[in-house]
Amino acid sequence: MTSIDLNSDLGESYGAWKMGDDTAMLSIVSSANIACGFHAGDPLGIRQTVKAAVERGVVIGAHVSYPDRVGFGRRDMDATSSELTADVIYQIGALQGIAAAAGGKVAYVKPHGALYNRIAHDAKQGQAVIDGIREIDPNLVLMGLAGTPILQLAEKAGLRTVAEAFADRAYTPGGELVSRREAGSVLHDTNLIGQRMLRLAREGRLEAIDGTTIKIEAHSICVHGDSPGAVAIAQAVRQTLEADGITIRSFV
Repeated sequence: MTSIDLNSDLGESYGAWKMGDDTAMLSIVSSANIACGFHAGDPLGIRQTVKAAVERGVVIGAHVSYPDRVGFGRRDMDATSSELTADVIYQIGALQGIAAAAGGKVAYVKPHGALYNRIAHDAKQGQAVIDGIREIDPNLVLMGLAGTPILQLAEKAGLRTVAEAFADRAYTPGGELVSRREAGSVLHDTNLIGQRMLRLAREGRLEAIDGTTIKIEAHSICVHGDSPGAVAIAQAVRQTLEADGITIRSFV
């Protein structure tokens, strides 16, 4: 692999409550998953992040979520298909409007938190998300967890997809993310993370939490903007990859 995308979840501050350092992250990443107000983000903050992304040439994605501000979108919801499709359309439409006003556009969709994890294997909710994307703009790319059925389901429906891996999260032997409720689920060692992502880019492999080696084919790497030391982690990933000749470049 000679190039790979580096993305982060941004635009998640809300009023006086600040989350992450969007300015710093936008100088490092090639794609930004920007909150749409359902799990985090207020109109002013989202607009500021979008404008900054446009100024820096960072590709914009809609970070759609369950309507769960209190739980930061990390609580599972048994939404009906019609509700979920409408929620996806609503969120993408809001971000598209803000992006258009800033002279930019939304290029992809990345579900957030519990929704992201649910649709990785839940075909019913996955199809509802796909339907929402197709109805508002079938040219949008869907970003999903590498190796999960949602990517094939989306491609069957005619959407382009990009498989994603996580720099700051531990993996199970089955290729899933270790639950945040478990010890060791979030990684913090920047040197270790950088070397893990270099191996991912070069070999398509990672070490699982039990020490076994798993195969992961991904074309985008995520660093969570709300993780402690997120900026340092993103910098370490970018510097490690570039030092080995791998360019950081968006997939669109």
